[in-house]
Amino acid sequence: MVKRNLLRLLNNLRRFNGEVVQIHISYFENFELEILFAVSDLRQIFVRYQIQFHPSSSVIMSQRAVLNCLKFSLVATLLLILQPVFSQTKKSTAPSLFPDLESAIEPRRKDLGGDLMVYVANRDTVVYQKAFGDVNNRTQAPAGAASTWFTTALVLQLVDEGKISLDDKVTQYLPVYGSYYKSYITVRHCLTNTTGIKAEPFKTANVHEMARFASLEEEVANYAKIDIAANAGDAYNYNGMGTNIAARIVEIVTKKKFEQLMRQRIFTPLGMRNSTFASDDGSAPNPAFGAKTTAADFIRFLQMILNNGVFAGKQILSEKAVAEMRKIQVESSRMNGVSKAFAGLEQTLGVWAIEGSEKVGASASALVYPSLTGVWPMVDFSRGYAFVLLPKTFTGEQNSNVYMGLKQVFDEKWKGRKNDAR
Repeated sequence: MVKRNLLRLLNNLRRFNGEVVQIHISYFENFELEILFAVSDLRQIFVRYQIQFHPSSSVIMSQRAVLNCLKFSLVATLLLILQPVFSQTKKSTAPSLFPDLESAIEPRRKDLGGDLMVYVANRDTVVYQKAFGDVNNRTQAPAGAASTWFTTALVLQLVDEGKISLDDKVTQYLPVYGSYYKSYITVRHCLTNTTGIKAEPFKTANVHEMARFASLEEEVANYAKIDIAANAGDAYNYNGMGTNIAARIVEIVTKKKFEQLMRQRIFTPLGMRNSTFASDDGSAPNPAFGAKTTAADFIRFLQMILNNGVFAGKQILSEKAVAEMRKIQVESSRMNGVSKAFAGLEQTLGVWAIEGSEKVGASASALVYPSLTGVWPMVDFSRGYAFVLLPKTFTGEQNSNVYMGLKQVFDEKWKGRKNDAR
């Protein structure tokens, strides 16, 4: 019945002078059905429907379309498709797909923030989502340091377009840095915490104590005046300054504000409608630590990375850019003084390797970005899945063993799914 009605919808869509290039349907345990239609014509129409079934049987529908010419027949046909699903959803008593994962999370919930959302996906489908406590898939939470992963993707888009090189000197875009003996810092140094700019050891409290600036331009100009503690590339010092410098360079090259660029180039193409870098107090955005997002949004970003830069048929990043992101840049043996959340990890370009090699230039098989806010996004290329754990509130510093224990549980569950790995 569902299949037959879906074919009717395809025929209706073809009337709008376009060709259906992809249909993505996700059916979740908490009674949410999400359908993404990508229709290709000269104006790239994207239609998205999201229907949530509540225990009280109420239905909430929302529609976003680029064109207003989509007629009522489209909606009617969609409802025909969903007709047999209403009763199926309400009666669903299917057991959890990952009981072992839930059993592993429950005793750790207090350490993980209490209220948290978990998503798991393969390359094209969300295969599991679970709300623990007072959260849902629209609960927005701070991404903390994992914000850097979004910013790195934005920088790599400009690299793909030939507008920036990772080995460009920052003085090419920010001449003031040359006046303060920082001529040798490159964009790559900025994304690997090796600028050599002096910074206090990073602590949980730093996230809340950072100075507020009116603009990213003002903030990055202020960094130029800070003393150099080591030659660029010689020493590792985890902090957010390099990420913010790289983000400011993107602003200079494109002549657009960082928030606008992130929305236009990353969030909107990925359908991350509940993600933003806008600050609550109107101060400058913080590309290193300032994103707010949902688990439902973050998993889309991770699927794009897992698919070598492709999401819903659209190339967000080049395969070469993702390969660059996976390369080990700094061995763990050089990363002295890092938070225990990063213990045993190795620095890649703007993110971290879980299963990599001590050899610089080697490709990591799994990437992660732990955050002091408690978010834990991870992509496992060798097994073909992505995972994100997003707490509702700030949890503070966590030992990496807590998260790695969860990954081990999930890896066991994922065994045998050969079609997901590439």
